[in-house]
Order: sequence, then C-alpha cells, then structure tokens
Amino acid sequence: MKVMKFGGTSVGSAQRMKNVADIIPKEGKNIIVLSAMSGTTNSLLEISDYLHKRNPDGANDTINTLELKYFREIEELFETREYKIQTLEVIKSHFDYIRSFTKKVFTLFEEKVIVAQGELLSTLLFSNYLKEAGYNIVLLPALEFMRINKNAEPDQNYIREHLNALVEEHKEADLYMTQGFICLNAYGEIDNLQRGGSDYTASLIGAALKADEIQIWTDIDGMHNNDPRVVDNTSPVSFLNFDEAAELAYFGAKILHPTCILPAKLEKIPVRLLNTMQPEA
Repeated sequence: MKVMKFGGTSVGSAQRMKNVADIIPKEGKNIIVLSAMSGTTNSLLEISDYLHKRNPDGANDTINTLELKYFREIEELFETREYKIQTLEVIKSHFDYIRSFTKKVFTLFEEKVIVAQGELLSTLLFSNYLKEAGYNIVLLPALEFMRINKNAEPDQNYIREHLNALVEEHKEADLYMTQGFICLNAYGEIDNLQRGGSDYTASLIGAALKADEIQIWTDIDGMHNNDPRVVDNTSPVSFLNFDEAAELAYFGAKILHPTCILPAKLEKIPVRLLNTMQPEA
C-alpha cells in the first residue's frame, strides 16, 4: 500500500484532476490524500476575515465568486449528467452551509470549520470523478479518524485504531481517498494539523497503516541542490536521509515541512517527492 498525497496546485482545476487520475493506479489499496484546490483556502480565509469584521456583504461576495468557480469546474470535469447533478447538489449544500455563518457570532472555532470546507470540497469533486471513471474508490472522512490531543499533537493511537477499522470496514475497495490538513481536536471540534498540513496527514496515515511508501506529489521534482528561485540550473537530489531532508526544509526548502515526515521516519517508511506536472521526472 502507498499513500499518495496531492497538493493544491496538483488538483487546482478540472484538467489537473484529470491529469492526476492518469497517475493513480486503479488497484493496490492505495490511499489518496488531497489538499484543497489551489486558491480555495485563501478565499475561505478571506471570507472568515470579513465575518470577523462583521461584514457579511463582503463575505457573501467572496462566497458567490468561489461557488461559481466550483460550478465551472464541475461542468468541465464530469461527462455524465448524473454525476454533474449529484456533485452540484452536494457542492451547493457546502456553500449554503458557509453562508449560514454570515448570520452567526463568528469566532476562531467557526473560522476553522469554514477553512475545513476546502478539503471537503476537493475530495468530493475528485472522488466522484474517479467513480465516474470506473475506479472502485471509497472516501474515508478524515474527521472520523484524524484527531489531535489537548497539546495539539496527533493522537497516534486513536488515528491508528480508527483508520485501520475504517479500511477494514471497506476492504472491498481498490482505492481510498481522504482529506489532508483537517482533523478533530480533543474536544470533538473541527480543527487542523497546522504545520505541514496535508503532508503531515500523509505521513501520519502512512505510519498508522505501515505503508510501503509515502508519495508527496507537488509542482516540483524533489528537493534541489540549491534554491531554484535564486540559482539557475539547479537539480534534484536523488537520495536524502530524513535528517538531511528536515535540515533543508528548516533552511527554506518549501517542498516539505521539517516535522511532517517524523511519523514516517519513526516507522522507517520511505518518502518520495514527485512532480505532478512531470510524473516521469
């Protein structure tokens, strides 16, 4: 079993989701971890900022703009009327839920609930697309197994127990998908993993299931021997140990957060950094 995490740019549009579908094997009991579509989390944070400032009109304008973007992606992504209508209805219910916060007292708790919608939307879109394409896939809600404790650290025993139970419950599936970043806290409220985000989710899942490999798919082919934003003609480093990767990340390599690979390191699971735009790299 492999854990395959795809970042926001990898699933940032209908076409990119179709490209990712070509990468994912139909068999192998792999688990796909998705971030929110690129730009979505920023929009949800903008909505939250309007609501903190008691500006429901500004919030509603941003909600409407973001909702229209998803409607366009649905139109491009799906071939059949059945899947278009089915997905459209659920996506609309998510945006109606976000709108309901314009009439409530707004706190940091509500902000976390709104921000979590990004991953819920991306996994809904992509899992339905894969079902339409004939994949035997089951969506495993992260909020049913991913939890942090009172110190905001992953509750690894809880994660292992509940995730393994979910996989066993759906053992007929050939492929699983879940949300990155989001979780419940020790009080049962919607929260998030903060540092490392979806990469951290992938690492925790890999450790909990003792996966063969964790793949982090993004828009660059691995860690480079220098900063490609500053230095020309850099090249990816073929092999790094965990400590070297963490050190590079600490000193600015944006592709991987230093702490997110710790669960993989402890379980001795290899982590592979791959480029969605150049899968053969």
